[in-house]
Order: sequence, then C-alpha cells, then structure tokens
Amino acid sequence: MGDKLFSAHQDHRIRVWKIDNETPNRNYKCIATLPTINDRCMKLFWTRNYVQVRRHKKCTWVHHVDTVSALALSKDGSLLYSASWDRTFKIWRSSDFKCLESVWNAHDDAINSIVVSNNGHVYTGSADKKIKIWTKQQEGSNKHTLMTTLKKHKSAVNALALSTDGCVLYSGACDRSIIVWEKLQVLGALRGHKKSILCLAVVSNDLLCSGSADKTVRIWKRGFGKSCYSCLAVFEGHNGPVKCLTATLDSQKYDDDDSCSGSSYMIYSGSLDCDVKVWKLWVPNYLS
Repeated sequence: MGDKLFSAHQDHRIRVWKIDNETPNRNYKCIATLPTINDRCMKLFWTRNYVQVRRHKKCTWVHHVDTVSALALSKDGSLLYSASWDRTFKIWRSSDFKCLESVWNAHDDAINSIVVSNNGHVYTGSADKKIKIWTKQQEGSNKHTLMTTLKKHKSAVNALALSTDGCVLYSGACDRSIIVWEKLQVLGALRGHKKSILCLAVVSNDLLCSGSADKTVRIWKRGFGKSCYSCLAVFEGHNGPVKCLTATLDSQKYDDDDSCSGSSYMIYSGSLDCDVKVWKLWVPNYLS
C-alpha cells in the first residue's frame, strides 16, 4: 500500500514495513507490529476484551493465537484484513493499525485464504472445506455478519482469487480442482494439476494463474462461454510446491505484425524450493 508493505508470519503477528524508494538498494524498515503496543494495553484491563483460546487460556481479542495465513487490503487501502489458522479473521485500520473487529470462530478449522471485493464483501476459505462470504451489518459499520456459505469442495480450501471486476470467484483446494463461481453458483471446475492447489492469481478478467504442490504453474484462459476455460500453458521448473503467485501486464507489446499482435504478461512464482521464478507469457490477440 503506497510505501508500506504488510507481512504475516507463523509467530501470530503482522509486521508493517516502510519502503525507502530513494536508496539504491530500496531499504525496508519495520515501523509497526500488529497488534500494536497501544492496542494491547488498551484491551488489557477489561475482562470483556478477553476470549477463551484454549481450555485454560484466555487472551485479548486483538491477538491472533496461531499462524497468520493471509492478508488482504480494501479497495481504498483504508482497511487491512488478516486471516489465521486460529479460525478468526480480523480487520485493522491501515492509518494507525488499530484492530477494529475480530470475527471469532469464523470457520470450523484453519482459515487459509481471504480476499475482499470492491463492494466490501469478504471471502474466506478454510480447511473445513467451506468458503464463507461476509458483509457489513449496515452501511458505515465495521461489524461483519455471515451472508452465505459455499460448499462444493471435497477437501481443504487453500486459495481464493477474484476477477478484476469482482464478478467471478476462483477457489483452489486439496482436491486438485479450481472451482469457478459466479453469483454464488458454480460455473465449472478447472482440472489439470496432479496435486493440491496452493495459490491463485488473476491477471485479467479472462486469465487465471494457479500454483500447485505438483511443482507447476498453470495458466487458464476464459473462452467465449462463461464456463469455457482452457489451459493455455504449463510452467515447469520448480523443485518444490509452488506456494505463491502474482502477475502483471508487461509494458512490452507485440504489435509489429497485426496478425501476430498480442499482450505480454509477467508471472512471478515462489516455491518451497526457496526460488522465485519470473516467467514471461505472451498471449496472441486471436486467443482473446
């Protein structure tokens, strides 16, 4: 978000880093750890701020008590959402990093993924095989309530992604399938990976990237029909599961010849083999 970077970790905390773009090596300085000291102290002395986290243990509701597995920002950047294996998701104000809300026991098992739509709907995917959609109780409120639950996956949901216009939801799971949702209905399932789907990234409204425990990255292209998808490419080269993906439109255009013109994309993949790979994908216009 601007000159700030948010990172989540197994130590149950979120850190905020300041990016110094003026130095040649682009230095990063930790400027905050969430929950902040102020947040922790303000909640410390009131019994109503404590929740039961284990049989004989309580802590304040601003704390995650297990791995923070996913982060997401609202469209305007004013809110940060965090999901955790402790089965909660929390909402933080990005201006002062104050915790505004904690949705306790949001799922029956660990939450692995969280995404936020342009209209403020929150989507959470969990090891309980469910995807839940949350909405604000009323306009201007920070309190979220469950809107609906999507149940189609046969195993843990590991990854979620929204199309750029927010109309299509993609979910990847340990059952090796990517389910395509639109208006809360299943449009179809994308199959091709041989092991669990671990991450998803949307490049454009008709282009999706998926990373898997089978060590490959697949590129999926949406056709003319809403449920018509095809595997455009398979990237092989990692020696471990592909855990994270991001993609962007490349500035270079291939338009020397009208018959061969197209769009170029940069795909970045991070794997448990400790490598980050950069892939260049060119999609000719006749496939659009």
